[in-house]
Amino acid sequence: MTLYMPLFKACTTLRSLTVLHGHLIVTGLQKDPLASTKLIESYSQMGSVRSARLIFDTFSSPDSFMWGVLIKCHLWNGLFQEAIFVYQKMLESLAELNEFIFPSVLRACSAVKDLKMGIKVHNRIVKSGFEGDPVVETSLLSMYGETGCLCNARKVFDEMSNNDVVSWSSLISNYVQNGQANEGLVIFRKMVKEDVVIDSVSILSFAEACGELGLWRLGKSAHGYVVRRNIGNDHEALWSSLVTMYGKFGDLYSAENFFFGDVYQSVTSWTSLISSYNQNGYYLEVLRTFFEMLWCKVESNSVTLMNVVCSCARLRWLREGKSIHGYIVRNNVDLDRDFLRSSLIDLYANCGRLGYAHKIFDTTQEKHIVSWNILISGYAREHMAEEALSLFVEMLIQGISLDSFALASALSACGLIEHSKMGSQIHCLIIKTSLPNEFVENALKCGFINSAIRIFHDAQQVGVVTWNSMMCGLSQNGYSKEALDLFDEMYAKHFDMDEVTFLSAIQACSNLGFIDKGRWIHHKVITFSVRNDMYIDTALVNMYARCGDLQMARRVFDSMIELSIVSWSSMIGGYAIHGHIDESISLFNRMVELGIKPNDITFMNILSACSHAGYVEKGKFYFDSMIRDFGITPNSEHYACLVDLLSRVGDLNGAYDIINSMPIPPDASIWGALVNGCRIHQRMDFFSRIKMDLLNMDADDSGYYTLLSNVYAEGGKWNEFKMVKSKMRRLGLEKVHGCSMIQIESNS
Repeated sequence: MTLYMPLFKACTTLRSLTVLHGHLIVTGLQKDPLASTKLIESYSQMGSVRSARLIFDTFSSPDSFMWGVLIKCHLWNGLFQEAIFVYQKMLESLAELNEFIFPSVLRACSAVKDLKMGIKVHNRIVKSGFEGDPVVETSLLSMYGETGCLCNARKVFDEMSNNDVVSWSSLISNYVQNGQANEGLVIFRKMVKEDVVIDSVSILSFAEACGELGLWRLGKSAHGYVVRRNIGNDHEALWSSLVTMYGKFGDLYSAENFFFGDVYQSVTSWTSLISSYNQNGYYLEVLRTFFEMLWCKVESNSVTLMNVVCSCARLRWLREGKSIHGYIVRNNVDLDRDFLRSSLIDLYANCGRLGYAHKIFDTTQEKHIVSWNILISGYAREHMAEEALSLFVEMLIQGISLDSFALASALSACGLIEHSKMGSQIHCLIIKTSLPNEFVENALKCGFINSAIRIFHDAQQVGVVTWNSMMCGLSQNGYSKEALDLFDEMYAKHFDMDEVTFLSAIQACSNLGFIDKGRWIHHKVITFSVRNDMYIDTALVNMYARCGDLQMARRVFDSMIELSIVSWSSMIGGYAIHGHIDESISLFNRMVELGIKPNDITFMNILSACSHAGYVEKGKFYFDSMIRDFGITPNSEHYACLVDLLSRVGDLNGAYDIINSMPIPPDASIWGALVNGCRIHQRMDFFSRIKMDLLNMDADDSGYYTLLSNVYAEGGKWNEFKMVKSKMRRLGLEKVHGCSMIQIESNS
């Protein structure tokens, strides 16, 4: 038989292996257990599990080695449930067990998240006396961690005879992957303390934990350690995790520098960069990077495409989204992997093409709960309540486990058509399923404020997370006063408060301009001994700056241990809106000198400052620098600032040239800036020149039409005035009356 072993290695195709198989049958060697085991292994490696199983079935009493190879065959081909089934058949056959069987079976249990079966295998390991085997111990540790049973994983780890770097790395990864990043960092520090050599897997988990917790400084130290020790140069996952880590920090400048400077540019690392842009709302950069990736001839995977489709959905770019959908179809990408089908449903639903969304939804037999939720909420958003409720009822009939997203959407649909009976039934379902806390959080995410308030007040017990979700949702949806009322209620009832509670309250004060209340909450942050938190400090800077107390804003800013790009932007913007233009520009220049990359909001603030101060040359310089030096694609707000800057100083031709050269269609804010310039400088001649551009503009901004009608009225163009007013009525727009708000008594 040993003479045939080189021939097995030479068989690189299924056809050549079949020829060798035939030769073994003719010579009678197929009856040799070693030859058959090698055939089983070779067939499975080529994806022909059926052939492997047929050979196995020719033996009446296969030995444990042959059973082990068959289990591995199914494992290699992703047939995890079948691998477990083979193991159970092995137990029934009373074949002798060895330690090599168990790691494969445990891996299959992990893959299908079958904790119950994993525990049974563990019991069998103990009975068989293999619990001390290092490979079996590590497999047990991984199985418990991957199935979410961290207490058992820690118990296995603590009882291991020798904790090597593999077991340490596995335990850290388990905690991080199961949402306990803090505990993962504690274990990592203990690992370092015990002088265990750090490998690429442990540093990968460490970087993931830093990203989850927003620990920028610690994450930078992890990056530095990797570079200094030259760890994992060939470890693609490690490099990609560092890109992802910077993305979670919102530090896209470092993510880009690392990716384009040091990373082996595989599909995984490209996807990490694209995901980072997507998570931080840089949807145009997602598309630009995706096309650059294709130009570099790197094949995308389902995760890449899911992020690209999500970006098209957020931008509501239907044409581009359809193009990506076509690419997915042409390349036979599996729609049921990584929520790709759900992303496409979300794209069409967001773009108002619910017919397309429903068609994609209907093309799958096993519909995921995410797809149901997207489609139901899409119908509810479009005020198609009957369709939403019809889908919801279909979910109930098919026995799909309801979650809070589905309930929130259905309750909102009931409100649209005043279906009180069904609304009451859904309310009862929420209470029966013990979902009020989760419901409140997800209803707010969906924008169903009234439904969230109703359930929040009816719930018997809600934790700090739900209070925080309620406050944050109210504040973000224009109910900042109500958010502060909730904060006061929490304070009066002595409920536990955390960093998120104070952050939400400070943001609400910022929205309302309640500086006295903000000062009182700042005092409570200190007296409650809330740890130094970059997000709270940034919110305080923003609150003080927006309320006009620039001195206090700068004091908080200067005292911060760690400054994010949002912190810098808040302080720069604070100076700008209150007319301290030189201070704003000075701080911007200091930020750039320190090597911190400004983002689109920072440039928005600095361009706005130049516009209000009339700094034409500086404004042009910063606009060009944004594109040239920092690679930021200007959006409509940046162009509006530049047009406003030129229009205010009377350079209307220059402003008009900018509009005509824009790569994106000009919106109401851009044309409004030019119209305002015409009004300031009384240039009705220029106003007449752009008349057709203005009348052809389709916008739902009442401010734009009000400005336009006022200019026509001041110039005595009454026919045009009437035309604009008529268009406003046709669009259902009304003039928004100006208002001011001041705080007349203390709210603390």
